Amino acid sequence: MGSKERTKDKKEKRRQEISLLRTIPYSDHQRWWSVETVAVVTGANRGIGFEIVRQLAGHGVTVILTSREASAGIEASSVLQELGLSVAFHQLDVLDDSSIKEFCEWVKEQYGGIDILVNNAGVNFNLGSENSVEFARMVVDTNYYAIKKVTKAMIPLIRPSQAGGRIVNVSSRLGRVNRIENEELRAKLNDLETLSEELIDGMMSKFLEQVEDGSWESGGWPLTNTDYSVSKLGVNCYTRLLAKEMADNRGEGEKIFVNCYCPGWVKTAMTGWAGTISAEDGADTGVWLALLPDQAITGKFFAERREIGF
Repeated sequence: MGSKERTKDKKEKRRQEISLLRTIPYSDHQRWWSVETVAVVTGANRGIGFEIVRQLAGHGVTVILTSREASAGIEASSVLQELGLSVAFHQLDVLDDSSIKEFCEWVKEQYGGIDILVNNAGVNFNLGSENSVEFARMVVDTNYYAIKKVTKAMIPLIRPSQAGGRIVNVSSRLGRVNRIENEELRAKLNDLETLSEELIDGMMSKFLEQVEDGSWESGGWPLTNTDYSVSKLGVNCYTRLLAKEMADNRGEGEKIFVNCYCPGWVKTAMTGWAGTISAEDGADTGVWLALLPDQAITGKFFAERREIGF
């Protein structure tokens, strides 16, 4: 058996292990949540987001399913409501400041606050080996800047609790720091002492400037899935930074644990249905992170319920 076959076999065995783990119910002492616990999942009318909603609600959490298109979101939430799950819907366009503001006001009025935020909304315009940067600004705005906007707007609504609030960012291995060539930038991104929002934003601006002037191919960026990879690099770095800020600046009972994960190459519309992993399996680690029993795991990057390096 060659190395590729061994790797494939190993991944398949891990997926089987996780499928088995999903069948084991949480014990009473592990369940820090109840039907009063409120989760928000963005971009959840289909694919991984829909599965995250379904699994969280299946564990007894009240979930607010959001999507840009109201009709699609209403239809998706109705399917889950018919299964007897505690799922509500509200329209949310993560690119629209007024939509974010209206959504937050509605959440506060209806629920008083939330306990879990899953940033799932995202876009990708390249399939297979395509590597166009025609829509790079849309990709970066949706996958990186919108996550920041939604998160900053929702943090004041995350309720204090002994278990801690949870923020889970759906990301990708394609956004790992080692995929960029600039050694100085890599070092700064890897060091929590030098990592800053200004540094991450500056990196995004530089990439988009190079896309505009046509010099991006010589800029040291990942040479495959470039715009998506850069946007997810931003997500991964922001996850680490936000986790540190939440750990440093919030007292006991007000902690918020922030993590990100890679769902893998999932068979959804985003991959042109070419993925090898089911949406159910792709959602699993996100749900697991959202419901982790009282463990202060924060600022980490996961895949298949295992920590991987940024």
